[in-house]
Amino acid sequence: MTTESTAGAAAPRTLAEELRQRDDASLATLLRARPDLLSPVPNDLTQLATRAGTRASVVRALGRLDTFALQAAEALAVAPEPASYETLQALLAGDDGDEAVDRALPAAVGTLRDQALVWGGDGRLRLVRTARELLAPSPQHPSPTGLGPTVAEATSGMSPGRLQQILEAAGLTSTHDPVSAVSALTALFTDRTRMSALLDEAPVDALDVLGRLTWGPPYGQVTADPAAHLRWLLDRALLVPTSPGTVVLPREAALHLRGGRAHKATHPLPPEVTAAAEHRPRIVDSTAAGQALTAVATVEELLKEWHEGGPAVLRAGGLSVRDLKRTAVGLDVSEPTAAFWVELAYAAGLLASDGGFEGSSYDDGEPSARRAEERYAATPAYDDWLELPAAERWARLAVAWLSATRTPGLVGGRDGKDRVLSALGPHLDRSAAPEVRRRVLDLLAELPEGAAADQESVLARLRWERPLRVGAAADQGGGGDDLRTRLARWTLDEAELLGVTGRGALSATGRALLEQDAVRTGAERAAAHAGPERTSAHAGAERASAHTAHGLPDGALESALAELLAPLLPEPLDHVLLQADLTAVAPGPLERPLAETLGVLADVESKGGATVYRFTPGSVRRALDAGRTATDLHTFLETHSRTPVPQPLSYLIDDVARRHGHLRIGAASAYVRCDDDSVLGEILADKRAAALRLRRLAPTVLAAQADPAALLDGLRAMGFAPSAETPEGDVLIARAHAHRTPPRTAPAPVPEGPPVPDATLLGAAVRAIRAGDMASTAPKRQAPAAASRPGPGELPRTTSAETLATMQAAVMTGEALWIGYVNAEGTASQRVIAPVRVEGGFVTAYDHTADEVRTYPLHRVTGVAELGED
Repeated sequence: MTTESTAGAAAPRTLAEELRQRDDASLATLLRARPDLLSPVPNDLTQLATRAGTRASVVRALGRLDTFALQAAEALAVAPEPASYETLQALLAGDDGDEAVDRALPAAVGTLRDQALVWGGDGRLRLVRTARELLAPSPQHPSPTGLGPTVAEATSGMSPGRLQQILEAAGLTSTHDPVSAVSALTALFTDRTRMSALLDEAPVDALDVLGRLTWGPPYGQVTADPAAHLRWLLDRALLVPTSPGTVVLPREAALHLRGGRAHKATHPLPPEVTAAAEHRPRIVDSTAAGQALTAVATVEELLKEWHEGGPAVLRAGGLSVRDLKRTAVGLDVSEPTAAFWVELAYAAGLLASDGGFEGSSYDDGEPSARRAEERYAATPAYDDWLELPAAERWARLAVAWLSATRTPGLVGGRDGKDRVLSALGPHLDRSAAPEVRRRVLDLLAELPEGAAADQESVLARLRWERPLRVGAAADQGGGGDDLRTRLARWTLDEAELLGVTGRGALSATGRALLEQDAVRTGAERAAAHAGPERTSAHAGAERASAHTAHGLPDGALESALAELLAPLLPEPLDHVLLQADLTAVAPGPLERPLAETLGVLADVESKGGATVYRFTPGSVRRALDAGRTATDLHTFLETHSRTPVPQPLSYLIDDVARRHGHLRIGAASAYVRCDDDSVLGEILADKRAAALRLRRLAPTVLAAQADPAALLDGLRAMGFAPSAETPEGDVLIARAHAHRTPPRTAPAPVPEGPPVPDATLLGAAVRAIRAGDMASTAPKRQAPAAASRPGPGELPRTTSAETLATMQAAVMTGEALWIGYVNAEGTASQRVIAPVRVEGGFVTAYDHTADEVRTYPLHRVTGVAELGED
């Protein structure tokens, strides 16, 4: 096996040299796999290689490897450097070989090479130094392979006399050269035949000790006076002291005991995602559509509860535990589910904090009301959302959910500082959430239509694709599983709640959501790279893909999903079924005007496939307070009921209407007015009115020491049906005041590192890096009168006259020049240019570094040199 990058070329001595031997496609693959290397675009390949070896970048790259590629890297970390491909293969497959390893290893090595974690030909594979340091074994950081240090490392502080004693005990020729002694021991431990013969002589107890240390950890404890079987192992360096009371099993000996394997078990193939159940696709789609309709109704119900202003915002941000419980009770769901709906409304831009302003009127986008307690409320976008068809409303929720980094599953847990994580709080963003959601849905999409995945097989696949590395820090927020596993569990639950899946299987709308989102995500990633204007030659490369973001029309994804979902949703109904027990049954979703009026006239008793409303004196009085008359209510029920209006319901409406407004309450502090003075006398005599502190001002008027709202509630609790009145003496019509926040945008997802670049950006970046590398490595020939040749990395230095003369000569000859240039911000760089015109103190030239024609002030050119003929 020989890679094209190394075939026919001299063996590279460094990673930078190997990168120079790669073609443009290979460099683009590296930058796509490790986008952090592009922030900012490196000046040349040497800088790219240096950045690829930094600890932060290597840790990020290792964390994105699958299990087998990571096992290959771990095996290289314990192999001699450089290692051959055959050595690596033996470490993974063992002495007996493994066909699955043999088939999967080329791809794993290719992945490591593509990501610049491994370089060199098949005969000299080298793991980058930082990766070796992270994966190699040490007492402070045990290797994931469970192997200890080599014989040479374990015996590095041992005296020559002690080494001679070990050689004699092992039956080796003595030597006074410590290096030769260690080499002889290493040769013994790596020789399968001789090592087996040595272990055949070992006491049984000694073999038992070696068996316990074979697969790690390789360290053990011994006393100052070890037993005979331990002494036998110490005398032959099968156990080597590392500190007082601590011994280690050398790596070469452990590998012999393991049969040559670096890992106890290798996992070259990903676990298969299996189906737990099979359903007909139509059943899945209809179930998912029902859940989608419930999701839309639940979000609408949530924000209707907060119509006049929701719960207060905690000082540290977020929703209090008490308010979350109240929300859960109001929605008739569990608290974790309530947290999900609240966070979903927030992610979709339908819910936000009002910023501490009352009212919903705005002047030039600024609230005109006075400052008040900061509360959660619906945004103006919620009103627009309500006007959309149900399918479009669901599509907006689904799209927001898929890309959101908000993680409602963490609500109720604690972060690293032992703070409780609250819904809508500031510490719920997890950058891995969108990636995990998409990957889980991708795995579901790989199953046949209608197949529900076995949850554990999905989790096993995700763990194989991104194994939790040994020593990785636990995620904030608690929980026994790693973050990705918990995100996957939450994704499966949330997808079912939202209607992306039905009965555990991905629905047709869920598949469409994945397909359409792939297009949008690519455009957004490209746009994310487009930053402010820069004077650097690489700014063009970083902005090159910004224009592709405009190729996806606004709302295109939502429209496509809505078109697919709409036929699966039932048509809104314009009628209900009235029953004799003062209830009304809505056998499906109702048209909005009907639902809104019925929601005022009756209370929701139960929800589900059919919604049951109950008429009560309080609900009828609520409709009368909203300005409806008894005639209006009778007409409304007769118009929208498919069954005759029951007599008890007619009597209820007439009875409440007859008593409604008989008492009038207005603002003095507050007063009660009634034409029937006997009623006022009855109120004064009632002990329950004591708290209202009433007194008679006139035969038909009572004054109270309570405000009008408290007086209304108090008299209604006593069984009366008072109504409020205006200062003019008319009945006050009570309508809910729609409290809205100032215009708010949906929260932007918190990305996990730089976005993945698109093809346009990659092409521009590779050209810029190539040109910069050409400028830094091409042979240079100084101008004739120039001073001594600059050192590596230094800018050329020539006088202004020499610079002008060399530029003018290059215009006539068409030669390329190497220049040093300092921009307006004082940033120095090297460039390769081909001058086209020199006039007015400026040189116009084709800049190979930026791959475009540019004009440079001559006074900013530090010096110039001709490129060598090489």
